[in-house]
Amino acid sequence: MKVEIQPDVRDTAARLGADAPYALKALAGQLADDPDMGRPSGLPGILTVTVDGDMFEDCPDLSVGYIREPDRIEIRFLRTAPPTEPSPEPSRDADAQEQVREQEPPADPAAAAVTVRQVADAWRRITGWLKQNAPASYAALRAGASPAAIAALEGDIGIRIPVELHVLWLLTAGDDGGDGWGCLPGNKALMPLDAVAAVHRLKTGSQAHQDPLNADRPEAERITVWKATWIPVVALGPADSTSGLYLDSESGYLGSWSRYDEAPGEELDTLVTYLEEAADMLEAPALATRDRPGLIGEALVWLSGIAPARENGWEPLTG
Repeated sequence: MKVEIQPDVRDTAARLGADAPYALKALAGQLADDPDMGRPSGLPGILTVTVDGDMFEDCPDLSVGYIREPDRIEIRFLRTAPPTEPSPEPSRDADAQEQVREQEPPADPAAAAVTVRQVADAWRRITGWLKQNAPASYAALRAGASPAAIAALEGDIGIRIPVELHVLWLLTAGDDGGDGWGCLPGNKALMPLDAVAAVHRLKTGSQAHQDPLNADRPEAERITVWKATWIPVVALGPADSTSGLYLDSESGYLGSWSRYDEAPGEELDTLVTYLEEAADMLEAPALATRDRPGLIGEALVWLSGIAPARENGWEPLTG
């Protein structure tokens, strides 16, 4: 069985300890002999296996996620494994994870597995480009969130996290901004999980204020600033959460939100198509139509989000 390790996974291993790359290589050998040694991760098509760091001199316990296909294995995710010691009392994370386990699996596991791969591939294209061309933006990306952290957020906001967003957060749990610029079109930034929870609480509260007023308004005049199925995902910038994009967990489409309770706007993108288009524009900037990527120093900067006073320092990408 052929085992492939993605370059970003190798990079992550190198940052986790001197012996972590060797531990990853050893695991790859084990998977080649026993491709079904992992356990289901909760994401369609993804298995996980834990590496005991005590078996190596400088390596933490590792949690590794991989895709098993008939003729090959592809290692997609790597992070430090959470402590396994039992807590004296059930934790909030444990309660949240139990809620997730009790939920029904995706209606179409095959389609969900394709979505997992599409998101992972698009994000790998984006981060691969950043690493090569905009190291400041690459360095600003946070490490992936743990499944427990995602489960805790799910319990906090009371919404089942769609598989496409779940896998994106496993890869990167937020963007701190390369020199203040987010890496997504318009210089928007993927929101950290704590910011997601904060904005969700704020917007849910705003809608709760409108609901009793809507009861006395004609149907055509009722105000909707937030729906129960919406999850804030992208902010206007790394340090600016006044507006951004949400993912509708029911329809799968993105929409725009604002802190000032402006009417939300509809988007034609799913999270997959949004990430794929960002990757396309980076790899073929001459064909970009929605926005134009460029550089200021070692940071990726999109033209639509630059103040006119800073355009002189902006270098457009060619190709």
